[in-house]
Amino acid sequence: MPRTCTAPPSVAWNQEWAMERAAQAVKHLAENFPECGGSAALDPYQAAVHEAAVKEDRAAYEEALREYMRAGRRKALSIRRGAA
Repeated sequence: MPRTCTAPPSVAWNQEWAMERAAQAVKHLAENFPECGGSAALDPYQAAVHEAAVKEDRAAYEEALREYMRAGRRKALSIRRGAA
């Protein structure tokens, strides 16, 4: 996910910002690692993103999105290695 201006934790939760960040993460995976799309292996990571959003914790939300993208990359690369 490209690094964009991240609001400090003291700023109130912004649902639009959260949706934009999530859309960027999903787009990144879809464009670069389409093999991971729909993988149940990403479910725990999606749950962590959701949990951070419910708590309105920006830092945890961004970290959960990064972990989600890392997990998607790992899954896609695993699939690619298996296909080789």
